Amino acid sequence: MGRTITEAEAGVLVGLGGGERLALRLDRANRHGLVAGATGTGKTVTLQILAQGLSDAGVPVFAADVKGDLSGVAMAGSPNEKLLARAAKMDLDLPSLAAPTVFWDLFGEQGHPIRATVSEVGPLLLSRMLELNDVQEGVLTVAFRVADEEGLLLLDLKDLQAVLGFVSENAADISARYGAVAKTSLAAIRRKLLVLEDQGAAGFFGEPALALSDLMRVDGSGRGHVNILAADRLINSPRLYATFLLWLLSELFEELPEVGDPEKPRLAFFFDEAHLLFRDAPRGLLEKVEQVVRLIRSKGVGVYFVTQNPADIPDSVLGQLGNRIQHALRAYTPADQKGLRAAAQSFRTNPDFDTAEAIQGLGVGEALVSLLDEKGAPCVVQKTLIRPPASRLGPATPAERDALMAQSPVRGLYDKTLDRESAHEMLQRRAQAAAAPARPPARGASAPSAPTSRRSSGGGSNRQGLGEAFTKSVLRTVGSQIGREIVRGVLGGLRRR
Repeated sequence: MGRTITEAEAGVLVGLGGGERLALRLDRANRHGLVAGATGTGKTVTLQILAQGLSDAGVPVFAADVKGDLSGVAMAGSPNEKLLARAAKMDLDLPSLAAPTVFWDLFGEQGHPIRATVSEVGPLLLSRMLELNDVQEGVLTVAFRVADEEGLLLLDLKDLQAVLGFVSENAADISARYGAVAKTSLAAIRRKLLVLEDQGAAGFFGEPALALSDLMRVDGSGRGHVNILAADRLINSPRLYATFLLWLLSELFEELPEVGDPEKPRLAFFFDEAHLLFRDAPRGLLEKVEQVVRLIRSKGVGVYFVTQNPADIPDSVLGQLGNRIQHALRAYTPADQKGLRAAAQSFRTNPDFDTAEAIQGLGVGEALVSLLDEKGAPCVVQKTLIRPPASRLGPATPAERDALMAQSPVRGLYDKTLDRESAHEMLQRRAQAAAAPARPPARGASAPSAPTSRRSSGGGSNRQGLGEAFTKSVLRTVGSQIGREIVRGVLGGLRRR
Protein backbone atom coordinates (compact mmCIF):
# COMPACT_ATOMS: atom_id res chain seq x y z
CA MET A 1 0.00 0.00 0.00
CA GLY A 2 1.49 3.32 -1.08
CA ARG A 3 2.08 6.19 1.31
CA THR A 4 -0.41 9.03 1.60
CA ILE A 5 0.42 12.09 -0.48
CA THR A 6 0.64 15.15 1.75
CA GLU A 7 -1.00 18.48 0.99
CA ALA A 8 2.45 19.98 0.41
CA GLU A 9 3.26 17.35 -2.21
CA ALA A 10 -0.12 17.64 -3.93
CA GLY A 11 0.45 21.36 -4.17
CA VAL A 12 -1.11 23.67 -6.75
CA LEU A 13 -1.82 22.03 -10.09
CA VAL A 14 -0.23 24.07 -12.90
CA GLY A 15 -0.81 21.85 -15.91
CA LEU A 16 0.00 18.69 -17.83
CA GLY A 17 3.55 18.26 -19.08
CA GLY A 18 5.64 15.26 -20.07
CA GLY A 19 2.61 13.05 -19.57
CA GLU A 20 2.36 14.04 -15.91
CA ARG A 21 0.53 16.57 -13.80
CA LEU A 22 2.90 19.32 -12.75
CA ALA A 23 2.17 20.96 -9.41
CA LEU A 24 3.80 23.69 -7.36
CA ARG A 25 4.73 22.09 -4.04
CA LEU A 26 3.42 24.11 -1.10
CA ASP A 27 6.54 23.40 0.96
CA ARG A 28 8.65 24.92 -1.84
CA ALA A 29 6.31 27.78 -2.71
CA ASN A 30 8.28 30.19 -0.50
CA ARG A 31 11.33 29.67 -2.75
CA HIS A 32 9.92 32.34 -5.07
CA GLY A 33 9.11 32.13 -8.75
CA LEU A 34 8.87 33.73 -12.17
CA VAL A 35 6.02 33.90 -14.67
CA ALA A 36 7.27 35.34 -17.97
CA GLY A 37 6.10 35.67 -21.55
CA ALA A 38 5.15 38.09 -24.29
CA THR A 39 1.91 40.04 -24.15
CA GLY A 40 -1.14 37.89 -24.90
CA THR A 41 0.50 34.52 -24.23
CA GLY A 42 -1.43 33.68 -21.06
CA LYS A 43 0.56 35.12 -18.12
CA THR A 44 -2.52 36.58 -16.42
CA VAL A 45 -4.39 33.26 -16.59
CA THR A 46 -1.38 31.48 -15.10
CA LEU A 47 -1.26 34.07 -12.34
CA GLN A 48 -4.99 33.52 -11.72
CA ILE A 49 -4.50 29.74 -11.49
CA LEU A 50 -1.64 30.09 -9.02
CA ALA A 51 -3.51 32.64 -6.90
CA GLN A 52 -6.66 30.53 -6.67
CA GLY A 53 -4.75 27.31 -6.08
CA LEU A 54 -2.76 28.83 -3.24
CA SER A 55 -5.95 30.32 -1.80
CA ASP A 56 -7.63 26.89 -1.86
CA ALA A 57 -4.63 25.53 0.06
CA GLY A 58 -5.09 28.16 2.79
CA VAL A 59 -2.38 30.57 1.61
CA PRO A 60 -3.32 34.29 1.46
CA VAL A 61 -2.27 36.03 -1.74
CA PHE A 62 -1.45 39.62 -2.68
CA ALA A 63 -1.40 40.45 -6.39
CA ALA A 64 -1.44 43.60 -8.49
CA ASP A 65 -4.10 43.64 -11.23
CA VAL A 66 -2.56 45.78 -13.95
CA LYS A 67 -5.16 45.17 -16.68
CA GLY A 68 -8.23 44.46 -14.55
CA ASP A 69 -8.57 40.87 -15.76
CA LEU A 70 -7.34 39.26 -12.56
CA SER A 71 -10.43 40.48 -10.70
CA GLY A 72 -12.29 37.58 -12.31
CA VAL A 73 -10.79 35.31 -9.64
CA ALA A 74 -13.55 36.63 -7.35
CA MET A 75 -16.32 35.21 -9.59
CA ALA A 76 -17.23 31.61 -10.36
CA GLY A 77 -16.20 30.53 -13.85
CA SER A 78 -18.42 29.61 -16.79
CA PRO A 79 -16.11 27.37 -18.85
CA ASN A 80 -16.70 27.19 -22.58
CA GLU A 81 -16.30 24.08 -24.73
CA LYS A 82 -12.61 24.78 -25.35
CA LEU A 83 -11.82 24.97 -21.65
CA LEU A 84 -13.90 21.87 -20.90
CA ALA A 85 -12.05 19.98 -23.62
CA ARG A 86 -8.72 21.01 -22.14
CA ALA A 87 -9.85 19.87 -18.69
CA ALA A 88 -10.97 16.52 -20.12
CA LYS A 89 -7.59 16.07 -21.82
CA MET A 90 -5.98 16.48 -18.41
CA ASP A 91 -8.55 14.18 -16.74
CA LEU A 92 -9.49 17.14 -14.58
CA ASP A 93 -12.83 18.05 -13.07
CA LEU A 94 -13.51 21.74 -13.69
CA PRO A 95 -15.88 23.09 -11.04
CA SER A 96 -17.08 26.70 -11.13
CA LEU A 97 -15.56 28.27 -8.03
CA ALA A 98 -14.67 31.78 -6.92
CA ALA A 99 -11.84 32.63 -4.54
CA PRO A 100 -12.51 34.76 -1.44
CA THR A 101 -11.30 38.15 -2.60
CA VAL A 102 -10.58 41.56 -1.07
CA PHE A 103 -10.14 44.53 -3.40
CA TRP A 104 -7.65 47.30 -2.66
CA ASP A 105 -6.82 50.54 -4.45
CA LEU A 106 -4.27 53.23 -3.54
CA PHE A 107 -6.73 55.80 -4.90
CA GLY A 108 -9.73 54.32 -3.08
CA GLU A 109 -11.81 54.00 -6.26
CA GLN A 110 -11.99 50.27 -7.02
CA GLY A 111 -11.17 48.92 -3.59
CA HIS A 112 -10.37 49.75 -0.01
CA PRO A 113 -7.75 52.50 0.31
CA ILE A 114 -4.20 51.53 1.22
CA ARG A 115 -2.26 54.05 3.25
CA ALA A 116 1.14 54.30 4.87
CA THR A 117 2.63 57.13 6.88
CA VAL A 118 5.51 59.17 5.52
CA SER A 119 7.62 57.85 8.42
CA GLU A 120 6.94 54.24 7.42
CA VAL A 121 7.94 54.81 3.81
CA GLY A 122 11.13 56.61 4.84
CA PRO A 123 13.55 58.84 2.94
CA LEU A 124 15.17 56.13 0.80
CA LEU A 125 12.03 54.94 -0.97
CA LEU A 126 10.49 58.39 -0.98
CA SER A 127 13.58 59.69 -2.76
CA ARG A 128 13.14 57.03 -5.42
CA MET A 129 9.48 57.89 -5.78
CA LEU A 130 10.36 61.56 -6.25
CA GLU A 131 13.35 60.78 -8.50
CA LEU A 132 15.69 62.83 -6.31
CA ASN A 133 19.41 63.09 -6.95
CA ASP A 134 21.99 62.18 -4.30
CA VAL A 135 22.21 65.70 -2.88
CA GLN A 136 18.44 66.04 -2.61
CA GLU A 137 18.16 62.62 -1.02
CA GLY A 138 20.68 63.71 1.60
CA VAL A 139 18.68 66.85 2.34
CA LEU A 140 15.48 64.80 2.68
CA THR A 141 17.25 62.46 5.12
CA VAL A 142 18.26 65.48 7.20
CA ALA A 143 14.62 66.64 7.24
CA PHE A 144 13.55 63.26 8.63
CA ARG A 145 16.25 63.49 11.30
CA VAL A 146 15.14 66.98 12.30
CA ALA A 147 11.54 65.76 12.55
CA ASP A 148 12.73 63.04 14.93
CA GLU A 149 14.58 65.47 17.14
CA GLU A 150 11.72 67.95 17.23
CA GLY A 151 9.10 65.31 18.04
CA LEU A 152 7.21 66.03 14.82
CA LEU A 153 5.06 63.18 13.53
CA LEU A 154 5.39 62.66 9.76
CA LEU A 155 2.09 61.10 8.74
CA ASP A 156 1.02 62.68 5.44
CA LEU A 157 2.48 64.89 2.73
CA LYS A 158 1.39 68.13 4.36
CA ASP A 159 3.42 67.10 7.39
CA LEU A 160 6.47 66.60 5.22
CA GLN A 161 5.91 69.92 3.47
CA ALA A 162 5.68 71.63 6.85
CA VAL A 163 8.93 70.05 8.07
CA LEU A 164 10.72 71.02 4.86
CA GLY A 165 9.52 74.58 5.42
CA PHE A 166 10.80 74.44 9.00
CA VAL A 167 14.20 73.20 7.80
CA SER A 168 14.34 76.00 5.23
CA GLU A 169 13.59 78.64 7.87
CA ASN A 170 16.30 77.23 10.12
CA ALA A 171 18.75 76.23 7.39
CA ALA A 172 21.77 78.00 8.93
CA ASP A 173 21.44 76.27 12.31
CA ILE A 174 20.64 72.87 10.77
CA SER A 175 23.50 73.15 8.25
CA ALA A 176 25.90 73.76 11.12
CA ARG A 177 24.83 70.45 12.68
CA TYR A 178 24.44 68.20 9.62
CA GLY A 179 26.32 69.88 6.78
CA ALA A 180 25.08 72.18 4.06
CA VAL A 181 21.31 72.10 3.58
CA ALA A 182 20.70 74.16 0.46
CA LYS A 183 17.41 76.00 0.18
CA THR A 184 17.46 75.29 -3.56
CA SER A 185 17.40 71.54 -2.82
CA LEU A 186 14.58 72.00 -0.33
CA ALA A 187 12.61 73.99 -2.90
CA ALA A 188 13.18 71.29 -5.52
CA ILE A 189 11.93 68.59 -3.17
CA ARG A 190 8.82 70.59 -2.31
CA ARG A 191 8.03 71.11 -6.00
CA LYS A 192 8.35 67.39 -6.66
CA LEU A 193 6.02 66.69 -3.76
CA LEU A 194 3.43 68.90 -5.45
CA VAL A 195 3.82 66.87 -8.66
CA LEU A 196 3.34 63.69 -6.62
CA GLU A 197 0.16 65.12 -5.12
CA ASP A 198 -1.15 66.04 -8.58
CA GLN A 199 -0.67 62.40 -9.64
CA GLY A 200 -3.08 61.37 -6.88
CA ALA A 201 -0.44 59.95 -4.54
CA ALA A 202 -1.38 62.18 -1.61
CA GLY A 203 -4.11 59.74 -0.58
CA PHE A 204 -1.53 56.99 -0.08
CA PHE A 205 0.20 58.86 2.74
CA GLY A 206 -1.71 59.07 5.99
CA GLU A 207 -3.77 57.08 8.44
CA PRO A 208 -5.22 54.63 9.18
CA ALA A 209 -2.12 52.83 7.92
CA LEU A 210 -2.42 49.34 6.50
CA ALA A 211 -2.07 46.50 9.01
CA LEU A 212 -0.23 43.63 7.36
CA SER A 213 -2.40 41.15 9.22
CA ASP A 214 -5.32 42.29 7.05
CA LEU A 215 -3.49 40.92 4.00
CA MET A 216 -3.02 37.53 5.66
CA ARG A 217 -6.59 36.51 6.41
CA VAL A 218 -8.30 33.19 5.78
CA ASP A 219 -12.05 32.71 5.50
CA GLY A 220 -14.30 30.45 7.55
CA SER A 221 -13.53 27.44 5.38
CA GLY A 222 -9.76 27.88 5.70
CA ARG A 223 -9.15 29.39 2.27
CA GLY A 224 -6.71 32.26 2.03
CA HIS A 225 -8.03 35.61 0.86
CA VAL A 226 -6.81 36.81 -2.53
CA ASN A 227 -5.96 40.49 -2.12
CA ILE A 228 -6.27 42.22 -5.49
CA LEU A 229 -4.67 45.64 -5.92
CA ALA A 230 -6.39 47.64 -8.67
CA ALA A 231 -3.38 48.89 -10.63
CA ASP A 232 -4.83 49.87 -14.02
CA ARG A 233 -4.58 53.55 -13.03
CA LEU A 234 -1.62 53.14 -10.72
CA ILE A 235 0.53 51.70 -13.51
CA ASN A 236 0.45 55.13 -15.18
CA SER A 237 2.65 56.29 -12.29
CA PRO A 238 5.30 53.56 -12.54
CA ARG A 239 7.56 54.98 -9.84
CA LEU A 240 4.70 55.08 -7.35
CA TYR A 241 3.63 51.56 -8.35
CA ALA A 242 7.09 50.04 -7.97
CA THR A 243 7.92 51.97 -4.80
CA PHE A 244 4.65 50.99 -3.13
CA LEU A 245 5.14 47.28 -3.82
CA LEU A 246 8.75 47.44 -2.67
CA TRP A 247 7.63 49.21 0.51
CA LEU A 248 5.03 46.52 1.14
CA LEU A 249 7.58 43.79 0.57
CA SER A 250 10.04 45.44 2.93
CA GLU A 251 7.35 45.90 5.61
CA LEU A 252 6.63 42.17 5.45
CA PHE A 253 10.34 41.50 5.84
CA GLU A 254 10.66 43.83 8.82
CA GLU A 255 7.56 42.72 10.73
CA LEU A 256 7.23 38.97 10.22
CA PRO A 257 9.19 36.59 12.48
CA GLU A 258 11.47 33.87 11.15
CA VAL A 259 9.81 30.52 10.46
CA GLY A 260 12.35 28.77 8.21
CA ASP A 261 10.75 26.59 5.54
CA PRO A 262 7.08 26.11 6.52
CA GLU A 263 4.75 23.45 5.12
CA LYS A 264 3.11 26.23 3.14
CA PRO A 265 3.74 29.97 2.83
CA ARG A 266 2.16 32.56 5.09
CA LEU A 267 1.66 34.77 2.05
CA ALA A 268 2.32 34.63 -1.67
CA PHE A 269 3.24 38.00 -3.18
CA PHE A 270 2.85 38.51 -6.97
CA PHE A 271 4.67 41.48 -8.51
CA ASP A 272 3.25 42.12 -12.01
CA GLU A 273 5.17 44.32 -14.49
CA ALA A 274 8.22 43.55 -12.37
CA HIS A 275 10.62 45.31 -14.74
CA LEU A 276 9.34 48.61 -13.33
CA LEU A 277 10.98 47.78 -10.00
CA PHE A 278 14.43 47.52 -11.55
CA ARG A 279 14.30 50.14 -14.29
CA ASP A 280 16.83 52.93 -13.59
CA ALA A 281 17.19 51.75 -10.00
CA PRO A 282 20.47 52.78 -8.33
CA ARG A 283 22.92 50.04 -7.45
CA GLY A 284 22.35 50.48 -3.72
CA LEU A 285 18.61 49.91 -4.07
CA LEU A 286 19.14 46.82 -6.24
CA GLU A 287 21.36 45.36 -3.54
CA LYS A 288 18.63 45.93 -0.96
CA VAL A 289 16.02 44.28 -3.19
CA GLU A 290 18.33 41.29 -3.64
CA GLN A 291 18.79 41.01 0.13
CA VAL A 292 15.06 41.17 0.83
CA VAL A 293 14.21 38.57 -1.81
CA ARG A 294 16.92 36.26 -0.50
CA LEU A 295 15.94 36.57 3.15
CA ILE A 296 12.16 36.96 3.10
CA ARG A 297 11.56 33.32 2.23
CA SER A 298 12.58 32.43 5.81
CA LYS A 299 9.68 34.65 6.92
CA GLY A 300 7.31 32.33 5.02
CA VAL A 301 6.68 34.71 2.10
CA GLY A 302 6.93 33.57 -1.51
CA VAL A 303 7.61 36.32 -4.07
CA TYR A 304 6.62 35.77 -7.71
CA PHE A 305 7.75 38.19 -10.37
CA VAL A 306 5.55 38.51 -13.47
CA THR A 307 7.16 40.13 -16.50
CA GLN A 308 7.60 39.80 -20.25
CA ASN A 309 11.19 38.58 -20.34
CA PRO A 310 13.46 37.05 -17.70
CA ALA A 311 16.11 39.51 -18.87
CA ASP A 312 14.00 42.22 -17.15
CA ILE A 313 15.15 40.79 -13.79
CA PRO A 314 18.75 41.30 -12.59
CA ASP A 315 20.74 38.06 -12.50
CA SER A 316 21.30 38.39 -8.74
CA VAL A 317 17.52 38.28 -8.21
CA LEU A 318 16.69 35.89 -11.07
CA GLY A 319 18.97 33.27 -9.56
CA GLN A 320 16.77 33.12 -6.45
CA LEU A 321 13.54 32.34 -8.35
CA GLY A 322 13.25 28.56 -8.16
CA ASN A 323 9.77 27.95 -9.65
CA ARG A 324 9.58 29.09 -13.28
CA ILE A 325 6.81 29.26 -15.85
CA GLN A 326 7.82 30.59 -19.24
CA HIS A 327 5.21 31.45 -21.87
CA ALA A 328 6.07 32.21 -25.49
CA LEU A 329 8.69 34.77 -26.47
CA ARG A 330 9.30 36.26 -29.88
CA ALA A 331 12.84 36.95 -31.10
CA TYR A 332 12.69 39.48 -33.92
CA THR A 333 15.50 41.80 -32.85
CA PRO A 334 19.02 41.21 -31.45
CA ALA A 335 17.79 42.30 -28.03
CA ASP A 336 14.89 39.83 -28.25
CA GLN A 337 17.29 37.06 -29.23
CA LYS A 338 19.53 37.84 -26.28
CA GLY A 339 16.54 37.66 -23.95
CA LEU A 340 15.45 34.38 -25.52
CA ARG A 341 18.86 32.82 -24.94
CA ALA A 342 18.84 34.03 -21.34
CA ALA A 343 15.41 32.51 -20.79
CA ALA A 344 16.42 29.18 -22.32
CA GLN A 345 19.63 28.97 -20.32
CA SER A 346 17.79 29.52 -17.05
CA PHE A 347 16.10 26.09 -17.30
CA ARG A 348 17.40 22.64 -16.52
CA THR A 349 17.78 21.12 -19.99
CA ASN A 350 15.35 18.53 -21.32
CA PRO A 351 17.12 16.25 -23.86
CA ASP A 352 13.85 15.76 -25.76
CA PHE A 353 13.75 19.28 -27.24
CA ASP A 354 15.69 22.49 -27.79
CA THR A 355 14.54 24.92 -25.10
CA ALA A 356 15.04 28.12 -27.12
CA GLU A 357 13.09 26.75 -30.09
CA ALA A 358 10.36 25.45 -27.79
CA ILE A 359 9.87 28.88 -26.21
CA GLN A 360 9.26 30.46 -29.62
CA GLY A 361 6.83 27.73 -30.66
CA LEU A 362 4.52 27.83 -27.64
CA GLY A 363 0.85 28.62 -28.22
CA VAL A 364 -1.52 30.58 -26.01
CA GLY A 365 -2.10 28.64 -22.79
CA GLU A 366 1.12 26.66 -23.17
CA ALA A 367 4.34 27.18 -21.26
CA LEU A 368 7.68 25.68 -20.34
CA VAL A 369 7.53 24.78 -16.67
CA SER A 370 10.23 23.88 -14.18
CA LEU A 371 9.23 23.59 -10.52
CA LEU A 372 11.21 22.66 -7.43
CA ASP A 373 11.16 19.06 -6.23
CA GLU A 374 11.08 17.77 -2.65
CA LYS A 375 14.81 18.48 -2.26
CA GLY A 376 14.47 22.03 -3.54
CA ALA A 377 16.16 21.27 -6.87
CA PRO A 378 14.61 22.43 -10.17
CA CYS A 379 12.97 19.69 -12.22
CA VAL A 380 13.77 19.16 -15.89
CA VAL A 381 11.83 21.67 -17.98
CA GLN A 382 8.65 20.36 -19.57
CA LYS A 383 6.36 21.58 -22.34
CA THR A 384 3.14 22.11 -20.41
CA LEU A 385 -0.52 22.63 -21.20
CA ILE A 386 -1.68 25.08 -18.53
CA ARG A 387 -4.81 24.00 -16.68
CA PRO A 388 -8.01 26.05 -17.11
CA PRO A 389 -9.12 28.18 -14.14
CA ALA A 390 -12.16 27.41 -11.99
CA SER A 391 -12.94 31.12 -11.67
CA ARG A 392 -13.98 33.55 -14.39
CA LEU A 393 -11.77 34.43 -17.33
CA GLY A 394 -12.20 38.18 -17.57
CA PRO A 395 -12.85 41.01 -15.11
CA ALA A 396 -15.51 41.38 -12.47
CA THR A 397 -18.05 44.09 -13.27
CA PRO A 398 -18.18 47.29 -11.15
CA ALA A 399 -21.48 46.11 -9.62
CA GLU A 400 -19.96 42.74 -8.68
CA ARG A 401 -16.93 44.47 -7.22
CA ASP A 402 -19.16 46.78 -5.13
CA ALA A 403 -21.17 43.83 -3.84
CA LEU A 404 -18.01 42.04 -2.72
CA MET A 405 -16.66 45.16 -1.04
CA ALA A 406 -19.92 45.51 0.91
CA GLN A 407 -19.22 42.06 2.41
CA SER A 408 -15.47 42.59 2.82
CA PRO A 409 -13.85 41.49 6.10
CA VAL A 410 -12.06 44.89 6.26
CA ARG A 411 -15.12 46.99 5.47
CA GLY A 412 -15.05 50.25 7.43
CA LEU A 413 -11.47 49.82 8.69
CA TYR A 414 -9.75 51.96 6.06
CA ASP A 415 -12.47 53.75 4.15
CA LYS A 416 -12.31 57.01 6.15
CA THR A 417 -9.17 59.10 6.53
CA LEU A 418 -7.89 59.79 10.04
CA ASP A 419 -6.19 63.19 10.41
CA ARG A 420 -4.74 63.47 13.90
CA GLU A 421 -2.34 66.09 15.20
CA SER A 422 1.06 65.76 13.57
CA ALA A 423 3.91 67.89 12.22
CA HIS A 424 1.69 70.24 10.19
CA GLU A 425 -0.53 71.13 13.15
CA MET A 426 2.36 71.23 15.63
CA LEU A 427 4.36 73.71 13.56
CA GLN A 428 1.27 75.81 12.92
CA ARG A 429 0.68 76.03 16.67
CA ARG A 430 4.29 77.01 17.27
CA ALA A 431 4.06 79.75 14.66
CA GLN A 432 0.85 81.10 16.20
CA ALA A 433 2.38 81.08 19.66
CA ALA A 434 5.48 82.91 18.42
CA ALA A 435 3.33 85.56 16.73
CA ALA A 436 1.10 86.16 19.76
CA PRO A 437 2.03 89.20 21.93
CA ALA A 438 3.67 88.27 25.21
CA ARG A 439 1.46 88.70 28.31
CA PRO A 440 2.93 90.95 31.04
CA PRO A 441 3.43 89.13 34.34
CA ALA A 442 0.83 89.74 37.05
CA ARG A 443 1.74 92.22 39.82
CA GLY A 444 3.88 90.53 42.39
CA ALA A 445 4.53 87.50 40.19
CA SER A 446 7.97 86.67 38.92
CA ALA A 447 8.52 86.59 35.19
CA PRO A 448 8.37 83.09 33.70
CA SER A 449 11.73 81.59 32.81
CA ALA A 450 12.61 81.31 29.16
CA PRO A 451 11.98 77.96 27.53
CA THR A 452 15.04 75.77 27.51
CA SER A 453 14.48 74.45 24.00
CA ARG A 454 12.36 75.01 20.96
CA ARG A 455 10.59 71.70 21.58
CA SER A 456 9.30 72.90 24.95
CA SER A 457 8.26 76.37 23.76
CA GLY A 458 4.62 77.26 23.22
CA GLY A 459 1.96 79.89 23.87
CA GLY A 460 -0.85 80.18 26.36
CA SER A 461 -0.96 79.56 30.07
CA ASN A 462 1.60 77.36 31.69
CA ARG A 463 -1.14 75.85 33.85
CA GLN A 464 -2.75 72.72 32.47
CA GLY A 465 -4.98 70.00 33.72
CA LEU A 466 -3.84 66.43 34.18
CA GLY A 467 -5.56 65.34 30.94
CA GLU A 468 -3.87 68.06 28.89
CA ALA A 469 -0.47 67.37 30.44
CA PHE A 470 -0.85 63.65 29.78
CA THR A 471 -1.87 64.22 26.16
CA LYS A 472 1.09 66.49 25.47
CA SER A 473 3.45 64.04 27.15
CA VAL A 474 2.14 61.16 25.04
CA LEU A 475 2.48 63.18 21.84
CA ARG A 476 6.07 64.09 22.66
CA THR A 477 6.91 60.50 23.61
CA VAL A 478 5.30 59.00 20.52
CA GLY A 479 7.01 61.54 18.30
CA SER A 480 10.45 60.75 19.65
CA GLN A 481 9.86 56.99 19.70
CA ILE A 482 8.72 56.95 16.11
CA GLY A 483 11.85 58.80 15.15
CA ARG A 484 14.08 56.34 16.98
CA GLU A 485 12.30 53.08 16.33
CA ILE A 486 10.82 53.19 12.83
CA VAL A 487 13.29 51.98 10.21
CA ARG A 488 13.70 55.17 8.27
CA GLY A 489 15.04 53.73 5.10
CA VAL A 490 12.45 50.89 5.14
CA LEU A 491 15.11 48.61 3.72
CA GLY A 492 17.69 50.34 5.85
CA GLY A 493 17.03 47.81 8.58
CA LEU A 494 19.06 45.37 6.55
CA ARG A 495 22.19 47.38 7.29
CA ARG A 496 22.10 45.96 10.77
CA ARG A 497 21.98 42.41 9.50
